[in-house]
Amino acid sequence: MTPTTSAPLLRAVGVHKSFNSVPVLRGIDVDLHPGQIVALIGASGSGKSTLLRCLNLIEQVSDGQVFLAGQDITDPAVDQDQVRRRIGLVFQAYNLFAHLTVRENITLALRKVTGLSAVEADARADTLLARIGLTGQADAYPDKISGGQQQRAAIMRAVALQPQVLLLDEVTSALDPELVGEVLELIRDLKVQGTSIIMATHELSFAREVADWVLFLDDGQIVEQGPAAQLFGNPQQPRTREFLTRMPPSG
Repeated sequence: MTPTTSAPLLRAVGVHKSFNSVPVLRGIDVDLHPGQIVALIGASGSGKSTLLRCLNLIEQVSDGQVFLAGQDITDPAVDQDQVRRRIGLVFQAYNLFAHLTVRENITLALRKVTGLSAVEADARADTLLARIGLTGQADAYPDKISGGQQQRAAIMRAVALQPQVLLLDEVTSALDPELVGEVLELIRDLKVQGTSIIMATHELSFAREVADWVLFLDDGQIVEQGPAAQLFGNPQQPRTREFLTRMPPSG
């Protein structure tokens, strides 16, 4: 996998996933090292989102193992709720609670999951909102802010729990084109801060810019992987070359 001396923070080994006997993932191996960004690219239906949901234990793997900091989190004896506190997952559809303000969306998990007081949770939320320029929208409800602002708030909600790993599932795909840039800028900032991220994305130019390692998935399998510059600049597999030729410029 990625040439680095550090031990993987998150590792998937031989992960298979089937739905109603239909295989969706066919033996996926992924390593994520501390501070890395790993990008998953591929056409819709290639297995990217299913892989992220398996890594977060929302979906149970059919076969294979997932390790977090050396612990086999696919062991049935593992507390899955505790694992999900350590692996944040942000979806493409924001999933903010419509009846809560932006600040309340962030503080809810801080109070319920980590046990912070309301004062402590509000202080952390306000610090995070200031980082993304949403201080003025803290008391607004999600339907009163833009899609880009909603998605940034959703990412900050996940970051607030200080997960060891952040999974991003096509977080720009539901946004109008003019709003994509502000979400990508936040991901750049998280990279600078050393956040460990696996992101499924169709923003290929962005993946080339920020990812340390890229995996091209097709039909539930890794067709090709490598450093971003290598995979995008000199792909070795015909299917990779075909995919990159078909995809429009992005990012």
